[in-house]
Amino acid sequence: MLLFATTVFLSAFLLFQIQPIIAKMILPWFGGSSSVWSVCMVFFQAELLLGYAYVHWLHEKLSAQRQVIVHLGLLALSLLMLPVAADPSWKGDALTSPSWAVFVVLTLSVGAPYLMLSTTGPLMQAWCAHAFHTAGADAKPYRLYALSNLASMIALLSYPVVIEPFFAVGLQAQGWSAGYVLFVVAAIATGMVVYRKKANRVVQTQSSDTPEARPSLRECMLWIGLAASASILLLTMTRQLTNDVAPVPFLWVLPLSIYLLSFILCFDAPRYYVRSAFLVALPLSFLALDFVMNRSLSVPVMIALIALSLFVFCMVCHGELVRRKPSVRHLTLFYLMMSIGGALGGTFVGLIAPLIFTAYFEMPIGLFMCAALVSVVLWRSTSTKWRVILLLALLGYGWRLADISFDDIKGSRVVMRNFYSQLRIEDTPQAATGPQHGTLRKMVHGGIVHGEQYLDPKLRKTPTAYYCRRSGIGLALDSLAQAAPLKIGVVGLGAGTLATYSRAGDEMRIYEINEQVLELARSEFTYLSDSPAKIVPVLGDGRLMLERESPQQFDLLAMDAFSGDSIPAHLLTLEAMKTYFGHLKSDGMLAIHITNHYLDLEPVVAAAAQHFGKVAIAFDLQPTQQDEFCRHTVWVLLMSPERAANLPEALKVGKILKPSPNFKAWTDSFSNLLGILK
Repeated sequence: MLLFATTVFLSAFLLFQIQPIIAKMILPWFGGSSSVWSVCMVFFQAELLLGYAYVHWLHEKLSAQRQVIVHLGLLALSLLMLPVAADPSWKGDALTSPSWAVFVVLTLSVGAPYLMLSTTGPLMQAWCAHAFHTAGADAKPYRLYALSNLASMIALLSYPVVIEPFFAVGLQAQGWSAGYVLFVVAAIATGMVVYRKKANRVVQTQSSDTPEARPSLRECMLWIGLAASASILLLTMTRQLTNDVAPVPFLWVLPLSIYLLSFILCFDAPRYYVRSAFLVALPLSFLALDFVMNRSLSVPVMIALIALSLFVFCMVCHGELVRRKPSVRHLTLFYLMMSIGGALGGTFVGLIAPLIFTAYFEMPIGLFMCAALVSVVLWRSTSTKWRVILLLALLGYGWRLADISFDDIKGSRVVMRNFYSQLRIEDTPQAATGPQHGTLRKMVHGGIVHGEQYLDPKLRKTPTAYYCRRSGIGLALDSLAQAAPLKIGVVGLGAGTLATYSRAGDEMRIYEINEQVLELARSEFTYLSDSPAKIVPVLGDGRLMLERESPQQFDLLAMDAFSGDSIPAHLLTLEAMKTYFGHLKSDGMLAIHITNHYLDLEPVVAAAAQHFGKVAIAFDLQPTQQDEFCRHTVWVLLMSPERAANLPEALKVGKILKPSPNFKAWTDSFSNLLGILK
């Protein structure tokens, strides 16, 4: 059993350790979008499905000896894929079809090793049932499944605390590859134990000679539905956290750890799923998510409600799965149905929903699906009276979810969605902004405003929000020499507010990764069309586009490519800064927008400035209630010491940043988001 347990533990640990490693490796190629994680999860679930289907075929068609021969041969072949590494040549194809590009990159970099790891859990359980073919052995294989989920959770929790802060991503991949070799050795040793049993038949675990009846189609569909419901809720609540709290990688760990914990508790010992208690907690969890979707909550309260509710949902779905698990004879079919459900749920959230929905309807759908499946589970064991109550409650809850879903986008002029984000155009009524200013139009992503404009012709050329005259970027642009035409670079378009600072003869080159942002900036706002300057939009990730271009000789380059409440880490590395400075004039300025509720980005920028011999000056604008054109914003200007020594009076209000002595500068292979949490 120690050998089986070691093999299962290693496989599960490596299975979940590679997920953040490879996601972090390819995140910069896709604009740092949190959607990369969702698509990665779809890929991993699809690989898991393929692995479980392969194990089910082995279990049903081949004897134990032949299973060992086939599987150990494939394990040996998978070693040819090492060391794992994503091919940088795929950077250029990220924009064409980002979701499928993620799939192809992952397939080529980790496809074969990940597939072999995904087969280990159910296969080792089936082999264990053969090796310990005794009465009452059914419990041992299923407890190995609990062990595998424990290893998965340890892998996830250790990554942001032990791995990411201390090791570059390339070193992480090399260490993982070495661990995979160790796993293959353990799997071969385990296979040899099974081979020596010399059993040339598929394992039967019944005490009688009569094989157990195959689970019905209805039962299989119920397994699929319960697994899919948990998968949908996992991914939608992860998106809720990353959109409304902080879109940073280590927040992906919390919901996934809760998801795995429910597997551990349910499969290790069914007694942990106290059915009556969790069925009482279920409607309370539905009510809690109603508050999350329909009210503005403080961050700690929102995180607590999402975490506790997800735990209840996963415990109910996985607890009901365990209550219906078959004997070990049909173990591989059971896991195959579970993996189909997980893959369907992930595909719906990660691939299908962004194509067919303009708003985030997946969470309400997942909640209703969970409620409907619980009603199905309870249907046979309840009286007619309770069935009527269940049906009415389900219909009422469905109506409530529909009302919340459409209320979220009600009143928006335009709602659009794609791989990168959901965007809304909202007009604030005149009464809310004051009669002297008229209607205010906003571009909104989640809870973050990406630009706003007054529609009054007298005010529509007035820079607002994070770009007002008193902001760091406003002061910097107004301080530039006016004698000759200027060339300005902007990474991150938003509503196009910075175009108000340009003059006739100037050129503003704007880099934007999301084509829908450019479409809305042109159709719903007039900043670009009102500008007398030459506006040159460049569609693509700002850093990647700048890397391909010849030196642009910008007087000022503004980095404003945040999504939600986080600037993508790949835009703040030393390699990225080298690219930016290569496009500036010798006395040019680099302006970086670091406004953030959850991350302190000043040490990151200060370390980069020190590395390149630049001076970093921070401008923290705290607008008063009377300042109706400005929002709280923090900009940092990086410039040469000579330029800093001759600052105009307007820029002397800034604070010179001093690098932290123990802070390590970010590079493409190293960044530590945990270390800059506020």
